Amino acid sequence: MTIARILAAKGGDVVTTQPHRTLAEVAEVLGAKNIGAVVVADDQGSVTGILSERDIIRAVAKRGTAVFNDAVSMHMTAEVITTSEDERVHVAMEKMTNGRFRHLPVIRHERLVGLVSIGDLVRHRLAEYEYEHKVMREYIATA
Repeated sequence: MTIARILAAKGGDVVTTQPHRTLAEVAEVLGAKNIGAVVVADDQGSVTGILSERDIIRAVAKRGTAVFNDAVSMHMTAEVITTSEDERVHVAMEKMTNGRFRHLPVIRHERLVGLVSIGDLVRHRLAEYEYEHKVMREYIATA
């Protein structure tokens, strides 16, 4: 299964922000939308970073609540690992596991087209396993 299939099921909507926004503004968006990360993108849709709840917590732990007035660009992860729509799900899962992150922007022609989370990938892998299990049971029952 590919990332494109997951995006087809969940949609390509991605919450983005700009690098000059404050951590307070982004924290409000994360809470309101019940999400764990936002992609930082420029006006052309190119990914310039990603900011997660974890990034915000680390910043607060280092410098206290004054960081909520800081620009996103000061605390975002600037070296973003991405995926493409044709990448296999297990390869994307390996990237996320090895890199210890939970959100993976999906890029087409250097533009953001979606975002998958580890939860999205696990959910689809479990559905695959359940389907295979069902088919095997049916095959055994008819043999």
